[in-house]
Amino acid sequence: MISFTDVAVRYPRAPYRALDGVSLTAPEGEVTAVAGPNGSGKSTLVRALLRRQPMEDGTIELDGDNIAHLSAQEIARRVAVVSQREDLSFPMRVDEYVSLGRYPRLGLWRSASSADRTAVIAAMERAEVSEFADRKTDSLSGGEWQRVRIARALAQEARALVLDEPTTFLDLAHEMALFELVHSLAQDGMAVLLVSHELNLVARFASTVVLLHHGRVAASGRADEVMQAPLLEKIYEWPLVVSRDPAVGSPSLVPLRRHSSSTFNRPQQ
Repeated sequence: MISFTDVAVRYPRAPYRALDGVSLTAPEGEVTAVAGPNGSGKSTLVRALLRRQPMEDGTIELDGDNIAHLSAQEIARRVAVVSQREDLSFPMRVDEYVSLGRYPRLGLWRSASSADRTAVIAAMERAEVSEFADRKTDSLSGGEWQRVRIARALAQEARALVLDEPTTFLDLAHEMALFELVHSLAQDGMAVLLVSHELNLVARFASTVVLLHHGRVAASGRADEVMQAPLLEKIYEWPLVVSRDPAVGSPSLVPLRRHSSSTFNRPQQ
């Protein structure tokens, strides 16, 4: 379980906190989604978890242990992170890249064992990238590359997974495939914390949605509770309606065109 309690973060010379008293919990067996406009503090949550950005206040815990008291290697053993951006200095074979996920288990000097190789194979199979094993990372499409990155995270064999905007630049099919994979990982018992702009997909797959605004939690709960048009209009500063997805019944957000000289007609909600 990942737990943030009253977390506050301020970047150097910034007049306001990037996170201001944020509390949320990502339990095992569920997808917990964090959404919000650009600059709301979503990625800062991930940076604080990885201790890449110091906190002014609050605590972050993994399975009840304060991360301030854990080594970087121990944190990596407990939580795997797929960051928003990653550029390799040089291309490498996909299976070699996925094997990097074993580093928190191996350390600097221990060579890979049969158990490590088994973990890598299992991770590639789960992420459905086994067929890419001998390809170079620079030959992959955007969707393939994201799945390979998730495979590396799964190779860590952590009980928690954090993904920061994992569907950026992906087409519809790859978005759906990735969300299906993430949901299945949670069903198998992982704690999944998902940072995403894709509110409609989040509404379909997440057990809990945490909506951030100006570094604070504006709403938290089931998608039905959080995806309310008046709240979302205020936060995103854009006219919209929230209806029902006819296929699955989840809330569905539809942004409207803004007309400066006339009012817009809202469909029935």
